[in-house]
Parts: sequence; C-alpha cells; structure tokens
Amino acid sequence: MSSNDDPDDVSRRDFMKGVGVASVVGATGATIAQQGMNHLELVDDPIGSYPYRDWEDFYREEWDWDSIARSTHSVNCTGSCSWDVYVKNGQVWREQQANDYPRFDEDLPDPNPRGCQKGACYSDYVDAEQRVKYPLKRTGERGDGQWKRISWDEALREIAEHVINEVTEGRYDAISGFTPIPAMSPVSFASGTRLINLLGGVSHSFYDWYSDLPPGQPITWGHQTDNAESADWYNADYIIAWGSNVNVTRIPDAKYFLDAGYDGAKRVGIFSDYSQTAIHTDEWLSPNPGTDTALALGMARTIAEEGLYDEDHLKEQSDMPLLVRADTGKFLRASEVPGLGEDVDDPEKVMVMQDGEGELRIAPGSLGDREAKYDDSKSIELDFDPQLDVETEVTTTDGQVPVRSVWVNLNEELSNYTPEYVAEETGVGEQTHQKIAREFAEADAAKIIHGKGINDWYHNDLGNRAVQLLVTLTGHIGRNGTGVDHYVGQEKIWTFNGWKTLSFPTGSVRGVPTTLWTYFHGGILNNTDEDTRSKILKSVNEGWMPVYPEKREDGFRPEPTTMFVWRGNFFNQAKGNVAIEEVLWPKLDLVVDINFRLDSTALYADIVLPAASHYEKTDLNMTDMHTYVHPFTPAVEPLGEAKTDWQIFRELAAKIQEIAERRSIDSVQDRKFDREIDLQSVHDDYVRDWATGEEGALEDDEAAAEYILEHSEESNPEDGDHITFADTVEQPQRFEAAGDHWTSDLEDDKAYAPWKDFVQDKEPWPTFTGRQQYYIDHDWFLEYGEQLPTHKRPPEQQDQREYPLRYNTPHGRWSIHSTWRDSEKMLRLNRGEPVVFIHPDDAQRRGIEDGDRVEIYNDLSEIEAIAKIYPSSEPGTVRMWFAWEKYQFPNRENFNSLIPMYMKPTQLVQYPEDSGEHLHFFPNFWGPTGVNSDVRCDVRPKGGED
Repeated sequence: MSSNDDPDDVSRRDFMKGVGVASVVGATGATIAQQGMNHLELVDDPIGSYPYRDWEDFYREEWDWDSIARSTHSVNCTGSCSWDVYVKNGQVWREQQANDYPRFDEDLPDPNPRGCQKGACYSDYVDAEQRVKYPLKRTGERGDGQWKRISWDEALREIAEHVINEVTEGRYDAISGFTPIPAMSPVSFASGTRLINLLGGVSHSFYDWYSDLPPGQPITWGHQTDNAESADWYNADYIIAWGSNVNVTRIPDAKYFLDAGYDGAKRVGIFSDYSQTAIHTDEWLSPNPGTDTALALGMARTIAEEGLYDEDHLKEQSDMPLLVRADTGKFLRASEVPGLGEDVDDPEKVMVMQDGEGELRIAPGSLGDREAKYDDSKSIELDFDPQLDVETEVTTTDGQVPVRSVWVNLNEELSNYTPEYVAEETGVGEQTHQKIAREFAEADAAKIIHGKGINDWYHNDLGNRAVQLLVTLTGHIGRNGTGVDHYVGQEKIWTFNGWKTLSFPTGSVRGVPTTLWTYFHGGILNNTDEDTRSKILKSVNEGWMPVYPEKREDGFRPEPTTMFVWRGNFFNQAKGNVAIEEVLWPKLDLVVDINFRLDSTALYADIVLPAASHYEKTDLNMTDMHTYVHPFTPAVEPLGEAKTDWQIFRELAAKIQEIAERRSIDSVQDRKFDREIDLQSVHDDYVRDWATGEEGALEDDEAAAEYILEHSEESNPEDGDHITFADTVEQPQRFEAAGDHWTSDLEDDKAYAPWKDFVQDKEPWPTFTGRQQYYIDHDWFLEYGEQLPTHKRPPEQQDQREYPLRYNTPHGRWSIHSTWRDSEKMLRLNRGEPVVFIHPDDAQRRGIEDGDRVEIYNDLSEIEAIAKIYPSSEPGTVRMWFAWEKYQFPNRENFNSLIPMYMKPTQLVQYPEDSGEHLHFFPNFWGPTGVNSDVRCDVRPKGGED
C-alpha cells in the first residue's frame, strides 16, 4: 500500500512540513487523524520559487575541497604550529590547526592544538595586494616606492655582475646577508647563507640585534639560552611570569600556564602594566619601569637573610664558596697558592675554596681543570664540605692576602636592598615582595617565565643575572618544573648540525654582531661617549668582537657595499633607524630584498625578488617551546613568478657561475681562511652534498630538508630512529634525542627541561669556574662595579624635564613582528593604524582624548599616531605596540625612529681575556644587544604646542 493510502504512514516531507514525531504519534499511539488533527495542511516550500539559490552552497563549499597540505608559518613567534591548508580549484581555501601532535606524557595537558588568530588568516597573504609577484627594480629614490618590473634573467644578471665585481676586487667581506631565526624555516635560512658563505661574505647575528638575547644567561651559565619546553610549565607548583605577557606573545602555549593554575600552581605576574596575563594571575606586582633588578635583588636578600636558600646546591653548583682577593677583586687562583695547583693542567685558571677545616682546596671542574669548555669526563661533585661564609687571610706567592668568598661579597651587595629601599625604588610593597620571595623559595618546584619586558633595557644583563639568582639560591634549577625559561623568538634550532653544515658548507664563517656592525657603519661610533667608544675600539682591536669589512694591511677599512635580506625585515627592526637611513644605507651600492610582500625593507631596497609564501614552499619548522618537528609543504603553486628562497639563491649561484666561466675569472684567495673563492664552481658547490661528495644532490628544497634531518643527532641519532621528511608530513614528529647544544637528555615520557647535565649529572658548567657563576672578575666588570648583579637606574638618553614620559615598544597581539601588521583582518581587530597607549592622567594633562591624532616626539624624531587612553598602564609611560611599517606613518618614520642606538661595553668582552672559553663572540650566543626601552619622549595633540 502506498503512503498516500495509509493514514498511519507519514512521509518525511509531510513530517518536515508538519510537526515533530512526538506530535505525529501521541502517547496513546493514536495517529494525527485519530486525534482529530486533520486540520493541519501541507504548505508550499516558502523559498521554493526564490530565483537565486547559489548562496546556499557558500557554507557547504567551505567544507568541500580538492586537497589538504600540511604547512605552518615562518615567523619569529616561537609558536611552531602545524596547520592543515585546504585547497580548491588551485586556490588556498582556508587553514585549520592540525590536531595530531603525538602525546608523550599522559600526565600533561594534550599538546593539541597549536595556533593563533594570525595563523588562522595567513591565507589572505597568498593572494594579497601586497604580494610581490615579479622581480622589481627601483626607479626612484630609495623609499619612494617607484618600481619597474624586470625579468628574472635581468634581475639575476644585475645582482651576479655586482657580486662578481665585489669578489674579484677583494671586497667579498663587504657582502652582507641578514636573515633571522633558522628554526622557523632552516632550509630557507640556509639558502642565502650557503651562497654568502661560498662567496666569502658576512652572516649577521639577529638574536642580539632584536634585543632578544638575554646576556645574563651566557654570563652566568656559559651557554646560549636553554629553556624548558612549555609543557613543563604544568610541572611547576609556583610560576612567576616576569616581563613575559604569556597570553599575548605565547598564545599556543598559554594553555599550560592556565592549566597549571587549574591544577593548583600559584601564578604570579610581574609587569609594569596590568596586562592580559596579569588578569589571570593570583598576584600581580607592578614595579616601576627599569627597576626589575632591584625587585629581584630585594627578593634575593629575603631568601639569603632568612636562610631560605639551598645550601648544598650553592656549595656544589655555584661559585658562592669561591675565594676572591680583597685587594684586586680577582678570584684567588690555584697558581697563587704555593703547592695547591700541582695536579691540574692550568692552575692559573683554577679557583680556590676553603673546607670546613680551614684548608684551601681547588674547585674541581674549573676551566684549568678540564679539557675544554664542555667536558663530560670531569665532575664538580665534591668530596669535602666547602664553606660559604669565608672572610680570612691566605698565604700566596704575593704574601698574606685578605680574601672573602663570593657568598660574603654577595650578601654585602644584597644588604643594600632593604625592604624600605626596594619599596621606594620599585613601588612594590615591602611585605609583598618579601612574601613572594618566601613562597618561591619554599615551593617544591618553582619556575620563572622570563620575557622581553626585562630584556629591552640597557642594563638587561644585570636584570637577567638578578632574576637567575633566585633559582640558584633556592635550587629551583635542573629538574622538571623549575628554572628560568626565556622565550623571545625561535632562537634555538633543534637540528643544529644539519642546519649548520647546510648553511656554512666551507666551515669558515664570517659572522658579525649586527648591533656592532650597524654602530660602526651607521656613524654612531663617532657620536657616543668617549668611554664607550674607547672600549668598542679596544674590543675590535683585541679581536674580541669582529667587524667587517676587515681592516686591510695598510690600516684602511672599506665600507660595506652589498646587503641581502630575506625572511626578515631589517629596516623595521633597526634601532636608531634615522642613522641607518641617513648614514648606513647610502653606503650600500646594492640592497636586495627577497620577500613575499612589500615591507619596509623592500621599500628601501634596489631589487626586490618575489619569494614563495609559506603555503608555496617545502621546509621544516621547530621551536624550543616544544620538542616536535613538522614541515611546510606546497599547498599551491607560487603566485606569479615567485620562487622559493632555495631556488632563488641556487639560480643566482648558477648565474654567477655562468658569467664567471664565460669570462674565465680566476679564483680569489681568501685573506682570512685557507680557501679559495671559486666563482666558476659556485653553483656546483651550492648543490653538492659536502658530507658525501655527491654532485647535484641538493638541487631542490626537499633534498635540503632531508639533508638537515639526516645529519642532525636530534632527528637521526646513532641509537634511535631516523626521522625523514615524509614522516613529518604524515604527522609532527617528536625528536629522538637532544644534541650537544642542549643541556639535558630528551626523555621519552617527560617534558624537556634544561641544565640536568650539570645539576644531576654533575658535569662542569661551561663557565670559567665550572659553576653557575655570579661573580665576573673581568677588568671591565670590576671597573663598572658589576662583578655581581647590582641594580642601576636606566641611563637617561633624553632630559627628563624636557621629555617626561618613558617610551616602550612591547610585542603586540595583532602581529608577529611586522608580519600581519598590514593584514586587513588584524587591523580590523584594533584601530587599524598606529596607536599610542597613554595613561588617563598623562592624557588629561596634555588635553588629549581617546581617538585624538597625536605626535610622539623626542630629540631624535617625531611620529604620528592615534591616542588610546589606557588605564591599565602606569602613569609616566606611553606604549606603542611595535612593528608598524614605515609606510603606515604619514612621515615615513616609525616606532623605532624615537629610539637611539647604544651598546653596553660589558657585552663586548671576551672572558677569560686570553682564551674566551666562557664568553666569546659567536653569532646569537654572545655579543652586544640592541636596546629599546631606555628612551624618553613627550606627546602633544597634532599641531598643538609642546
């Protein structure tokens, strides 16, 4: 029987047009008809005759695609988030966070997913108006934005001709390459660095230039920054977020900070402003800007004075028991004590302790008692009880000499930081900072998340050392849930050896600290104070810090001539950018920017080459905030004539070789290294696998990625599995091991936490003393009174009476550096143009209301922005969340135009002076940092009076 003949059979269409099932059949089982409800009538589809129905497919099509590719974003955020990219009709349709990071510890929160609002709209960049689609050549003045389109052959030929001329004229060390952060895309990093290395050119540091490098870490711990992965936050019972706005700048990792609180950990925020992280903490401390060091030392005084320190840890792991001569301020060395250093290789570099019987003993693991900076054959474990509190006289080769332990010297320094002084200096209450110090010391596992808020100051090294002192005093270091974790950019790459040998195939590297290089060639050296100038020159002349081009035999030092920039925005990060634009940039005969978008550096370049976007390339991605590697894979073909970085530099190498062969150009002997620069083989050398000798093995990007994975202990250890590129495409892969540049083993079921090699395995720390070292007896540290951490007020670059407001440029929520600063979606989420944040009291005194157009100015420059009244700020400070492009300001100045460039001399030293094992220049390990925060300004309504 058909449904039309059966009164009990209600068709699906009838059901949808009528009432629900519960109404169709009542509780008694009676049908609608039986219940007398036959008055219900079917009605026509209300939009059945509507002429336009395609809109219904719009939502459906969002969930319809042709393919999915795995990719990520090559930005300096530390996020390293795996994304799925959906493609339809050859176009990127949308992106979505991947959700397949393997879980390694069920006791930790799920690592999935990772991402932020910026990554969720990267697809807008793929077809954006600001995409560079074709090679461009400047036709007007730099910065005018006047271009003509040229062919790839024209662009490569012009660059190649210039490079060939520089090399054959002996100016190869005038060729510079600037690109930041290898971890975010190591193949793309290596692409240009590899060619520049083959040409004898100069590779620039970036971690220090960005003022991201915490110099206190190599000073105290002798090692480049090492951090726990963010999952380890959950293992802490007590967390201090100190100058790190986790909920803004660590969005993919903030869950661990929040979850730790849900699980009972106490969270303390130390920020000058009431930040987006402060609202999620149990207590918020707001020190006056530039006073974090005083606050940390006040907390250290409480810990030391009340006996809350870990005495065993201090005796074995720190320099606190070491003896210091009262007459010279230098460590007492074994060579100065008759008969003490007979069993060590170099008693001049061995320190001295005093045991419980009053006998002098050598400090095991001192530099003179081990083979090299790192020596796992030695131990700092003690078979005697060294004394912390020592003040006596000893017999030396110079006669009787008064000595005191570092511990006594430290306590004398800490005595200056009384609760009353700390409260007056920092604005943090006397009882408050002492209470936090006690809680931190008494926690089972306490951790400090250390951020850029401390690091942007001139005295950042003192701030770092003071904060680090808290974990050393309490023994909160070298085990899970403890330590100082400093995350500012993906500064540390896991696959180190593979990346290094791909980037620098010759093994002979001209590396330069970018801050010093810019200082030298930007005309700033001649305008700095005489003491700083003399120390800069001494550091360079002594060979502690290199500057290129090198001084020639006749004493002449050429100027730089050539600049390649890729994967970064040098001009936008340029402290003192007025000097750079007016002095440094005119010295450069050729600036080449390789970019997927027109940014500030591209605006000031001579040739701009179109780079593939993040969704159009093959590469790897990693970070020290987690222990996984995952890839970029091309979701779509590069737009226009764009090419990958590897392809661009490989083709440039081919063009150089082609011209050199045609002209029979002879090889050039390198002045510094025992090698010849052979332009006739530069392309062949570029694509050759130098490890195996296989010719042409590295033609494409994926082969370069495989090379990195194959030649790195982390992804191909001797006793583990080999992670291949295909493995990373299948799923993010947790690394197999931690190489020598990490300070702990990577354990299968634990989050990575640093320093276990030294704290648990008792290996000597890679410092002069073999311990966590808070006393530095270098002459310059002694001269400045900085042999121990001490608080110094920020230097005044401008007269406070004329410029009463502090100027701060923190990381913001709506961009990663300058990427996404020009994104329409992100601009819609804030005010759409440069904004300055002003406290209501400061605004009222200047007649400024929210939304007014204002001028921020000092003795260097002035910039224009919209005022936002910001009650969460402290009075006396204005903020401009950084990275606005120069072309987003009416006068083409930007947030850095108000910032002078200056360096701290103590960051130019080598230590020990003769050999430098503890502190020596190595790119992104030790060198002078850029400085952003010691700046004053004032604000006025646009067109108004000062």
